[in-house]
Amino acid sequence: MDILQIEGLSFSYPGAAQRAVDNFSLTVDSGEFLVLCGESGCGKTTLLRLLKRELAPAGERSGRILYDGVPQEELEARVSAHEIGYVQQNPDSQIVTDKVWHELAFGLENLGVPTASIRRRVGEMASYFGIQDWFRRDTDELSGGQKQLLNLASVMVMQPRVLILDEPTSQLDPIAAADFIATLHKLNRELGLTILLVEHRLEEVFPLADRVVLMERGRLLLCDTPRAVGERLRGRDIEHPMLAGLPSAVRIYQALTAKGECPLTVKEGRQFLSAHYRPAKPEPPAAPLPAGTPAVELREVWFRYERDLPDVLRGVNLRVYPGEIFCLLGGNGTGKTTTLNVAAGLDRAYRGKVLIEGRPIREYKGNTLYRHLLAALPQNPQSVFLKNSVEEDLEEIPGAMGLPPHERKTRVADMAERLCIAPLLNQHPYDLSGGEQQKCALAKMLLLQPRILLLDEPTKGLDAGFKRQLGGLLEELKRDGAAILMVTHDVEFAAETADRCALFFDGEVLSAAPPPLFFADNTFYTTAASRMARHLYPYAVTCAGVAEECRKGGMIDD
Repeated sequence: MDILQIEGLSFSYPGAAQRAVDNFSLTVDSGEFLVLCGESGCGKTTLLRLLKRELAPAGERSGRILYDGVPQEELEARVSAHEIGYVQQNPDSQIVTDKVWHELAFGLENLGVPTASIRRRVGEMASYFGIQDWFRRDTDELSGGQKQLLNLASVMVMQPRVLILDEPTSQLDPIAAADFIATLHKLNRELGLTILLVEHRLEEVFPLADRVVLMERGRLLLCDTPRAVGERLRGRDIEHPMLAGLPSAVRIYQALTAKGECPLTVKEGRQFLSAHYRPAKPEPPAAPLPAGTPAVELREVWFRYERDLPDVLRGVNLRVYPGEIFCLLGGNGTGKTTTLNVAAGLDRAYRGKVLIEGRPIREYKGNTLYRHLLAALPQNPQSVFLKNSVEEDLEEIPGAMGLPPHERKTRVADMAERLCIAPLLNQHPYDLSGGEQQKCALAKMLLLQPRILLLDEPTKGLDAGFKRQLGGLLEELKRDGAAILMVTHDVEFAAETADRCALFFDGEVLSAAPPPLFFADNTFYTTAASRMARHLYPYAVTCAGVAEECRKGGMIDD
């Protein structure tokens, strides 16, 4: 039975030259798990917001949306509020109260549900999601994973029939993200909940979907089963950038010549490789230590946010060298962002030394630290925007450097072309999608022409195609001698781009090593490609690396 019908839906933001959603039609069955994917800015978030009447953006709209056979505009307010749930990308943007228990009860209180029923439903939901241990805590004390789980529980306590989620795992570490996705699968399987999920990280969600919807420039390009979409994306009729965003098992299968059904999961991928390819002799890669003066060095750094709070950094030692990409991984709330802030001079350690190009950071007076030396991309890209258009925001940087107006425009135009954001220059930064904001914020940092670049979750909200471009851009900066320190939950991106990786745990940096050694030794903080192929090729941690080892070892039937 259809629960959602979208018929010829089109939408344009005020003043926009192109439609964000363009003649989009789709029928969603009750109990279906639907995954929506596509390049950044293709209209996914706009489409989801249009499905939730209370969040629909202002603009010009045509076409129809029907919920359970009723036109959206005719739905009772109570039905629309509690039967269609919505979980946003940023965990902090949805929390409205100061206590966990109150957040769970807030929606029911607004619906006028009797107190006894509220207490029972809140208790049941807290137990189901494992929230009882932090039920009475302040919401601002929670980790990113806990906040997102609270958002999901706060929606589920309303007993929705449809759950809409916009990149809910984009700010979660790999373990928290896997747990969150497993919870969604459980809700779909056990409650028959209809789920519409927008996600760039397809590794976990792709195999769970009943259907995958691929959007391009506001239109529906493909809608089919996961295997069928994987096959068609590489087929003769379509060659799409999203091919690079498919699960590792699919990409490795597509890079090889062995016949058989396309695997979707790590388990199926292991079986496929074992059945068709010979193991190779393990050859541990060399791990040369960088030499010279570190661009960024932290020596026994300790930091806490307030005198009576526990330490966040506990004797951190870290060295990042010119011409190196260093990736820092770890759980939410462990102190990775704090490490970047201390290295950037935004927070001050109470013990230990922070050296920038061999000089104590306190010796850099005024803005000298940030003039052609150091730039930091924060986790929330919105925080770097100050003007009414992207172009004005970008021109602010060369303007602050004293360049004449014509040269400012030239530099901005060159950077916009480099990062594929030229069509966004006239838009307000807050009107952009999360991925588009990330690109524009990165452009602003690069206009500073830094020798040291600090990046906090730079791939958040980015599609697979632009991640490849970003990797190439970072490689170019590295060749020019830049030092890049990156905090990320994107283990695949770290494996493909980093020179060294390290795990942040218990307030310190643990065991930095090149990606093949680092990821080969991990069980959970590792790539899907490594989990799939390590029984044959222990040091192959990327899809390209696994495919190369398969070709070296040869096929069993040869």
